[in-house]
Amino acid sequence: MPSHELIGYLAAFLTTCSFVPQAWLTFRTRDVRGISLGMYSVFACGVALWLAYGLLLGAWPIVAANAITLSLALAILAMKLRYR
Repeated sequence: MPSHELIGYLAAFLTTCSFVPQAWLTFRTRDVRGISLGMYSVFACGVALWLAYGLLLGAWPIVAANAITLSLALAILAMKLRYR
């Protein structure tokens, strides 16, 4: 695997994993007071566009990271709407 691709996968792994603690905490506590509906809405749209961009380029680190991140961001957004 080329070093630039390895860097891409590592960056994708780390940035995607950064959302897991927030999603888990929100799911476990159902406390959404500190979650910004506007921020997560705009963020989810941005991640969806990054996913589309990755698909168009065939850049699998971008696709994998953004597919998972979008799922986590949408889960947090759904909990914000449900538990407010």
